[in-house]
Amino acid sequence: MVRMLTLAFAAALLLMDVPAFAQQPGRIRGQIEKVDGATFALKTRDGAMLNVTLANDVRVSALVKATLADIKPDSFIGIAGIPRPDGSIEAYSIHMFLPAQRGVVPDRYGPWDGRPNSTMTNAYVADMVTGKDGDVLTVKYKDGEKKVIVTPQTAIAAAALGNKDELKAGAQIIIFGWDKQPDGSVLAKTLYVGRNIVPAM
Repeated sequence: MVRMLTLAFAAALLLMDVPAFAQQPGRIRGQIEKVDGATFALKTRDGAMLNVTLANDVRVSALVKATLADIKPDSFIGIAGIPRPDGSIEAYSIHMFLPAQRGVVPDRYGPWDGRPNSTMTNAYVADMVTGKDGDVLTVKYKDGEKKVIVTPQTAIAAAALGNKDELKAGAQIIIFGWDKQPDGSVLAKTLYVGRNIVPAM
């Protein structure tokens, strides 16, 4: 049963990461202000209020605080960052995937909507060194590799199993899969909830 749940979680995260590399609506980020059953009011990152309804089969995953020490050679990670002129990436967010997600979530590089001109790289850690600008990770993905600069400001988190009970007032979330409804609200299908953290990706 645990294995089945873990594989289901991995499949859910696969669906959550696909939009980063396709022409899909952007992710919705914000804080839950009020909950009423399967519906809640979300204050988005730009300050707007949005009514959100959870789909019956909504997939909820969590992000928990982690540190650079938790990242090891061959760790499978997602890096949200800003490309530098030399081709490296300055990471503002790194999240660690579960072992079950290896080979399920695609390893690749593409545009991201977390910040202007940002990118997302899903890749495996090949090397870790300390450089003049901070710690430097060399990561490899299917079509290439990148140097990733990790600064003291880089937020680091790990993916974990989540549940709908965590969706309460004050929770910080990112909605990955959603449909816009005729009344202007959204139907949430897949999302991350920060477990005592603000998801930085």
